[in-house]
Amino acid sequence: MRAALKTDECLICHAPLVYFEKPRTMECQICHRDFQTNACCVNGHFVCDECHTRGMDAIVGVCLSNASQDPLEVLEELMSQPFCHMHGPEHHTIVGAALLTAYRNAGGNIDLSDALDTMLLRGRQVPGGICGMWGSCGAAISAGIFVSIVTKSTPLESEAFGLANTMTSRALAKIGAVGGPRCCKRDSYLAILEAVQFTKEHLGVSMGETYPTCTRIAKNRQCIGNRCPFTPANVARRDAAQAVSPTK
Repeated sequence: MRAALKTDECLICHAPLVYFEKPRTMECQICHRDFQTNACCVNGHFVCDECHTRGMDAIVGVCLSNASQDPLEVLEELMSQPFCHMHGPEHHTIVGAALLTAYRNAGGNIDLSDALDTMLLRGRQVPGGICGMWGSCGAAISAGIFVSIVTKSTPLESEAFGLANTMTSRALAKIGAVGGPRCCKRDSYLAILEAVQFTKEHLGVSMGETYPTCTRIAKNRQCIGNRCPFTPANVARRDAAQAVSPTK
């Protein structure tokens, strides 16, 4: 029964994806343009990143109307939108968008509308599948983009340049420590939890900080089970340990 629920991979037929070491030219089944890609489903369907993330402009309206200071609460609202699938490059934008929203709501000095426009522009440039192909998960990059936006970093800056790259590296370290296969939800949670700590330490803004419990296990064919820190059982163990010996 659980396996039957795991349908959120190929947007055309819901079949599992396969990855190739070398890119191939394939036609997107939705827009019918040709792209270089490292993945398609087992039935040969390919959907380009642009079509996969269609509807992502809704991020701006969702974030502008969200008053939460907790980026994980904002993230969950974004993940519940029709444009967001179990896996996909939309996570390369929504992580940073959730952080920008909570940062502003927690007292961070940014123009949220402008910041979100920049986040969408940059996040959309991060390709799907780079977690395994480039060794740089897009969720971690999105957290780095968040820091680059709020610090106004450019390649010619000194401190801001360092902060943005350090943020990405810290998120990548957390994601790498858990290992694969990929789960865009898990990696997004890890990147945001690390960004909350980083923002408090280096930017002087304390955002809300809940600890998520995964509710999407049945949708992920590659769920790593007990290795994931966000399974209900692991979260319950964490909560019990903190109740005995609370730490921050």
